[in-house]
Order: sequence, then structure tokens, then C-alpha cells
Amino acid sequence: MPQDNAERPDATWVIDGIEGHFARVELEDGETVDMALASLPRGVREGDVIRVHLADGDFTLEIDHAETQRQREAAQTQLDALNRTAPAGEIDL
Repeated sequence: MPQDNAERPDATWVIDGIEGHFARVELEDGETVDMALASLPRGVREGDVIRVHLADGDFTLEIDHAETQRQREAAQTQLDALNRTAPAGEIDL
């Protein structure tokens, strides 16, 4: 039996990229979809975490600034670790 929207838990999306008037949005299951920027919270940027709140068959979207910052810091930490082990100088292909 399908769940009613009011019973579904909140979802989390991530803005994967922005091109023109559209954003590529990564859903919780890893699928990406294109959405009009006008349908997302004002000021949304690449990398932002969006919380989807479902209630009574309707939904609201908001940027989760704290989670966005946490994910950006984790990504920077990973990048810094990779750079520490990178060979010095030019890379020849």
C-alpha cells in the first residue's frame, strides 16, 4: 500500500550544479533531476543541501546551511588529504 505524503519522512536533496535557469539536483537515492531554479529556495547555490518537508500532501523546501557547511568542510578535508600525498612538481601523462 503506498504511503500518504503526510506519513513520509523529510527528504534531503543536494544541488549538484546550476546551469542557466536550471539546477541539477541529486535526490536521496542518487538519481539526478533537473529543476527550475524558480522552484527552489531563493539564493540556492551549487553544493547546498535542501531539506524537503512534507505535510498534509504539500511540501516546503529550505536550505540547510549547517549541513551544507558540514559537507563542504568534509569535502575540503578529503581534498587536503589527497593533496598531501600528491607528487611534487609537474605530472606527465
